[in-house]
Amino acid sequence: MEDNLKIIKSLMGSAVEYIKTSFELIKLKALDNTSNVVSSFIPPFIVIVVFSSFMLFVSIGLALWLGEILGKIYFGFFAVAAFYGFIGIFIRVFMYKCFKKIARNYIIKQVLK
Repeated sequence: MEDNLKIIKSLMGSAVEYIKTSFELIKLKALDNTSNVVSSFIPPFIVIVVFSSFMLFVSIGLALWLGEILGKIYFGFFAVAAFYGFIGIFIRVFMYKCFKKIARNYIIKQVLK
């Protein structure tokens, strides 16, 4: 009888250790997936920041150049703003679902990797 109690206690101790180890493994896998997803967004974010800075300076230069041609500096800025406005409307109306689908698929692929 006493041997059975020792075996049961040993078995219970092993079960508790197994549960703790399984829980730690789940936490580590979740941490790994989270870090992969977050780290996969950093390089595209850096590219977007650099490209946005480039586009900002090109836009300012173009606006100043157009303003010189049109006679008033602010006409150039209005022209560039109108151009970006039309592009924004076009993207929102015709390409919004496509961009949303691409982003959704990318996130799902990174999470399930």
